[in-house]
Amino acid sequence: MSFTHRTIATSSQIDFGCDRQPPFCQYVSEPVTFLHSLDPRIKLVWLLALVVLPARSHIILRFGLVIYLAILSIWILPRHAWMDQLGRASLISGILFIMLGLGADGVPALVQLRTPPPAMMGLSNIPASLAGYSYLIFKLGPLQFTRKGLSVASTAACLTFTVFQSASLCLTTTTPEELAFALRWFMLPLTHLGVPVAEIILTLMLSLRFISLVFDEVRNVALGIVSRRIDWQQLTVVETIDVFFAYFRRIFKNIFGHSEQISQAMIARGFRGDCNTHKMYLLSDPSIGIADVVSLLCLAGVIGAAVWSDYFLI
Repeated sequence: MSFTHRTIATSSQIDFGCDRQPPFCQYVSEPVTFLHSLDPRIKLVWLLALVVLPARSHIILRFGLVIYLAILSIWILPRHAWMDQLGRASLISGILFIMLGLGADGVPALVQLRTPPPAMMGLSNIPASLAGYSYLIFKLGPLQFTRKGLSVASTAACLTFTVFQSASLCLTTTTPEELAFALRWFMLPLTHLGVPVAEIILTLMLSLRFISLVFDEVRNVALGIVSRRIDWQQLTVVETIDVFFAYFRRIFKNIFGHSEQISQAMIARGFRGDCNTHKMYLLSDPSIGIADVVSLLCLAGVIGAAVWSDYFLI
């Protein structure tokens, strides 16, 4: 009896630990926030704007968008979700910022002037430039952080952070059916040009549904290895490689098994390969509410601030 109780407690602890770090693409249904009720078409417009604005706006607005997304993630997502997502996105963006900041214009070229110095020609030295401007921000040994490096690094780092975190917010607050509806609504005019919109939407829905299965399989196989308490120090290199190959082989076998089950389920429900004749149940009653209007006004304000900063801020 005690053994059974201890086994149940251990399994519950494992399940609880796995739920603490959901992947980027997993839909979080609770707690319900205003982003859950926002129209998915407006979310896609916001995603497009957050991809374009960091590359075209002033550096102040770039970091402002990063802070805005971080605050929104903390407000919307559960604690275990936003801590994991913000940590990974910040780590990638920070590495990009440091590497590009010191590497874009970091090592100065060794240039020898072809003209003699002014003192040799009887001329006074060239006066220093106006106070307040310096192309070199700081120097770290042979590397230097300049204004060009700051511009390149901030653009790449902020763009990376906004792309990852905005996509994460959209996927965690929007169901695959809503995303498919929004994308089909924007792509519907392309059907007159012969674009297979129905096939693209079906592929999108299957991909969003299948990604969660892949994460579940990786987690389950990893838990299977951990539960066997393998002593890695006593294994040789060949044995360790063999364990990892068996691990990946099991993952792919389970994934292909799920693919076969999905295919059989679609055939059993009448799908014969023609997406135009097969009805897909997406968002049935789209409506524009107060939150959608406020979101569009905020988007217009952000775009206006980006245009203003591009012309009036130096």
